[in-house]
Amino acid sequence: MKKSTIWAAGVAAVGALALTACGAGGSGEPASSGSTASVQEVKFWGWAPGYADAVKAFNASHPGIKVVYEEVQPGAKGGYEKMLNAVKADSAACLGQVGYETLTSFAAQGALEDVTNYASKNEGEYVDWTWKAVSPGGKVYAAPVDTAPMALFYNKELFAKHGVAMPTTWDEYKQAAEKLKASDSNISISSPYLNYDYAGLAWQAGAPWFGIDGDSWDVSLDSDANKKVADYWQGLVDAKVISEAPMYDPAWFKGLGDGSIATLVGPVWQAGVIKGDAKAGAGKWAVAPMPQWTAGEDKVGNAGGSATAVLKGCDTPEAAWTFAHWMSTDKDAYSALIEEAALYPAAKALLDLPSLTKPDEYFSGEKIFDVFKAASNNVDTSWVWGPNMPQTTKDLDDGLAKAWAGTGKLADAFSAAQTKTVDALKAQGLSVK
Repeated sequence: MKKSTIWAAGVAAVGALALTACGAGGSGEPASSGSTASVQEVKFWGWAPGYADAVKAFNASHPGIKVVYEEVQPGAKGGYEKMLNAVKADSAACLGQVGYETLTSFAAQGALEDVTNYASKNEGEYVDWTWKAVSPGGKVYAAPVDTAPMALFYNKELFAKHGVAMPTTWDEYKQAAEKLKASDSNISISSPYLNYDYAGLAWQAGAPWFGIDGDSWDVSLDSDANKKVADYWQGLVDAKVISEAPMYDPAWFKGLGDGSIATLVGPVWQAGVIKGDAKAGAGKWAVAPMPQWTAGEDKVGNAGGSATAVLKGCDTPEAAWTFAHWMSTDKDAYSALIEEAALYPAAKALLDLPSLTKPDEYFSGEKIFDVFKAASNNVDTSWVWGPNMPQTTKDLDDGLAKAWAGTGKLADAFSAAQTKTVDALKAQGLSVK
């Protein structure tokens, strides 16, 4: 099969991890301390709010398995580097929180355990595209946890105060930004989008970064479609309407709370981020569908979503899968994740959970998941992530950061990332069209 061929090439080319077939160290001994014959211990590295409580609930109801949870830095901020280094050192946890965008890279580097034998029976329980995301090359490596359909978060109090209509197209979004800025020079919109937050914007626009053509990778970071998206946001930078506060920085949360940042185009889980770290904005924000490139369309991007992956070297893969699948499908556990982290389920049976229909006090009683439910049905599920996304996004972020700061251009960032990505993939022995 052609797709299997390019994955096999990826594993061979990047297979410097020198893993043994039996796992960490090849000793055959359990990797986790404290294991007994009757209780299997499973270490789990993650960072999402609510995961620690899910582990407690699982341990209370599964006496034969003990999951030990450790919160680590979010993936792009060090979590993924920790996992990959630990795999190389035969000291990794059994389970790791890994985004769909990075899971393909982990698989290509041989950093994941094949759990197809334990997991294949559960395939039909997950949204189809998420299952494909955790099964690169036809082998299952993880349990999908959530999806991340996008929408427009906007400070409705500011929009009402300054007589600005909620935008439904990107042209209207720019007009709204300019009107807000003209009304109050302290008000900006959005923020400097990097890596996967920016990818969601490209995703919605039908501007893919990667594709698969036969036995080759097709890299399209500098395509005309991506240039169109870059030029649009460059126009907002040039108009000086974009907030300079880096996303997830304390200044960003302050801006969301005090009204100096009026909008955020982002995924469903950012509702949890805003509620948790911009408490001063309670009662001021609302959620609306993502602006469209053409009026009347209903295209939606996806920014994030993650899986619970079984890392290479796990000596208890069946127990690891048991927990990973449970956390993604247990109604009570997932309802708590919705409440705490605004996750949107990847498990089909959970898409009608009562927690997804509750009014949200932070958003003035709005049933925000109604917006994301509609959005989830309009995500283009053909998006393909590349085989080394950490390197691609690092190269891209270098240019994006300069462009958002006014010392470069967004389109140039993509041109540079295109060249670096193609060169890197060829250096790994991968075929690039």
